[in-house]
Amino acid sequence: MNKRVEIQELGQKDYKATWDYQETVFKSIVNLKIKNRREETTLATPNYLLFVEHPHVYTLGKSGDMSNLLLDEQQLTAKGATFYKINRGGDITYHGPGQIVGYPILDLENFFTDIHKYLRLLEEMIILTLAEYGLKSERSPGETGVWLDVGTPFARKICAMGVRASRWVTMHGFALNVNADLGYFDNIIPCGIRGKAVTSLNVELAKKHVDEAQVKEKLLKHFKALFEAEYI
Repeated sequence: MNKRVEIQELGQKDYKATWDYQETVFKSIVNLKIKNRREETTLATPNYLLFVEHPHVYTLGKSGDMSNLLLDEQQLTAKGATFYKINRGGDITYHGPGQIVGYPILDLENFFTDIHKYLRLLEEMIILTLAEYGLKSERSPGETGVWLDVGTPFARKICAMGVRASRWVTMHGFALNVNADLGYFDNIIPCGIRGKAVTSLNVELAKKHVDEAQVKEKLLKHFKALFEAEYI
């Protein structure tokens, strides 16, 4: 099993261009697995973790409800935002500047074959990272992602998640609000969940700006430990 993971920093990149790139990488791994099975070879499959920041964009998962987007095309344009229906799980979410988006493209057969465990470990990576900033975050039963003050009237989501997997290869991933403009969440019903707020790390710490590079370092540290990975 190959537990080496290549980290790629994509900088700020258009959502569709990034999605296309993910699909290319994803398909290359799936095709290698098909080749191995067909030709009875054992070529190692690679793993990647992409970090990116998107311009303002709303994405709707395959199980999502279009009515959770509260803007029409003209309003989207006025806000400088785009919209895409995509092939991950989950409902609607927002990506934009000040958000750390991570797309692990892993062959889970290199680690473990359990999608539930995969999602829980991604959540744990976020929970451990936020704990380093003095925040107690947790899972909310039946709602993928990471939350603060679960079970209270003040419950708020700080990290959204949505993944796709085929032949145990993953794509899409997580979006952690670090210095996000939360006003953009007012234009959707986030993840299709009514009556719950969204927050950002800088808001919780009462800071104008949180060092995103430092947050990534912490995420990578916990990802490495949880997945017993090596970085290349």
